[in-house]
Amino acid sequence: MSTAEHGHDVIRETPDLYGVFPRLTPEQLETLAAHGERRRTTEGEVLYREGEPFRDFLAILSGTVEILQDHGGPEERTVAVHGPGRFLGELALLEGEAAFDTAVVREAGEILAVPVERQRALVGRDPVLGDLILRAYLGRRYLLIGLGAGFRILGSCYSPDTLRLREFAARNRLPHRWVDLEKDKEAEALLRRFGIRPEETPVVIWKGERVLRNPDNAELARLIGLPAPSPEAGRCDVMVVGAGPAGLAAAVYGASDGLTTVTVDAVATGGQAGTSSRIENYLGFPSGISGGELIERAVFQAHKFGARLMVPAQVSGLTPQDDEYVVTFTDGSRTRAGAVVLASGVWYRRLEVPGIDRLEGISVYYAATVHEASLCQADPVAVVGGGNSAGQAALFLASHASRVHLLVRGGDLNADMSRYLVDQVERHPRIEVLLHTEVRGVRGQKKLESLIVEDNRRSERRELRAAALFVFIGARPRTDWLTGVLALDEKGFVLTGADAQAAADATRWDSLGRGPLLLETTLPGVFAAGDVRSGSVKRVASAAGEGAMAIRLVHDHREKTGNLVRTAGPEGPRPVTGRTVSRS
Repeated sequence: MSTAEHGHDVIRETPDLYGVFPRLTPEQLETLAAHGERRRTTEGEVLYREGEPFRDFLAILSGTVEILQDHGGPEERTVAVHGPGRFLGELALLEGEAAFDTAVVREAGEILAVPVERQRALVGRDPVLGDLILRAYLGRRYLLIGLGAGFRILGSCYSPDTLRLREFAARNRLPHRWVDLEKDKEAEALLRRFGIRPEETPVVIWKGERVLRNPDNAELARLIGLPAPSPEAGRCDVMVVGAGPAGLAAAVYGASDGLTTVTVDAVATGGQAGTSSRIENYLGFPSGISGGELIERAVFQAHKFGARLMVPAQVSGLTPQDDEYVVTFTDGSRTRAGAVVLASGVWYRRLEVPGIDRLEGISVYYAATVHEASLCQADPVAVVGGGNSAGQAALFLASHASRVHLLVRGGDLNADMSRYLVDQVERHPRIEVLLHTEVRGVRGQKKLESLIVEDNRRSERRELRAAALFVFIGARPRTDWLTGVLALDEKGFVLTGADAQAAADATRWDSLGRGPLLLETTLPGVFAAGDVRSGSVKRVASAAGEGAMAIRLVHDHREKTGNLVRTAGPEGPRPVTGRTVSRS
């Protein structure tokens, strides 16, 4: 991958072809110098190492630095080479993760080192410098993902645990590479090198030396440097369940208002929005923005105001207690909260087709990210669905696959898809729209080879070649754990406002002298925002708006009960770093 060249002890700087290796201005370096210190470097010095936490933000004043993957290992390769004016690191520095590569001084010189905590605060205060660094770090993260840097997942494509680990890594936008036990030539060598028996897979290999045999998601999170949630009980003003756009908006507005705010998610920050290749109708981004970038910016913003994010942490129970709520997690730990915002989103609906279960995660997917697209190569693929998610996926996959068949059950693409997407889909030379078409069967033993599709007007069936199937046919709410706790509609979405009042226990509300507020459920102080709420508009912008609105309503509720925890000092809440933090 590298554009660096070695020869006669000369190493050339990597060109900034994609805007991810910008150079700081003398004025920006001067601003940074007020918060850090100058240090001399020596040839061969390791400035930071893969697998270890970042201690400093480093800018190069003179000399050159080489960024390496698998430094000292059998697969060592150059990622980039930087000269004076450039800065080092990637998204892991801002989010408290371990480094996914190693920085080695190639030509001695001088660097400017700013402690990570000061740098995070500076990025939040200086919009120009902050945006420059954040954009570069986001771009570098996706370069690492494309390179297959980071840890390796070694496992069979037929293993549910392999699928689980791959999904966790992809949804959290973590650099990694999957080595398929079934067909990757590297697999056998890795099994011998680490003494792994095939039945012990899947395994995660970190830093080319450490092996975790079938770790759960929390173990994988700890492996990359994210501190695990503490089992000790704590208390917060607001507990936000779900870290999609609604949950992250609630985290940002809650923390910025000085409330102790904890946001948890069972899998990843971002929800469905985080898997979107491009969101083109989100206000303020006329050229569009990827779901991953939007979510990473929101995560950093939440940290900036002092919100605590815990991933993975799955909620299993909600119990009223003394005008507050006890939130129980699947690991048995508990947290008390003065108010709760439910923003747990939805699950994608599965396609009910005989034999499809054995192909899920292998060549049948419910998201279309860079990870899934890289597996398609130049093969034809099919997308099922007639909404915006299906349209966005078709356009994204058309840049990877030789042909995309968009299968729509209805007869009008305009019925559920935004007009701007319809125009792009219909114009794209690699996308074929098949209306009145439904999937009736799949063919292929170890992976998808073709689909049996039916024209639902004439009941005519035919075979359609496809190496992968992407399904976007709606979703169901993540509310199984709320059954019997508060009122849900017939589809399982959470009732709020006037709908909740009709189903609420009047005796519970009489003492408050009011009914449920606009986003409030049948439990006082428990609010629902985003896709999980009955009657919500299933759009990223509306979810973010509801998350912010929920915090306003939390204030209205708490004015009655007065049980806020004010832990912030006169300068506001202290930032808490990292994507996963202690509950204590």
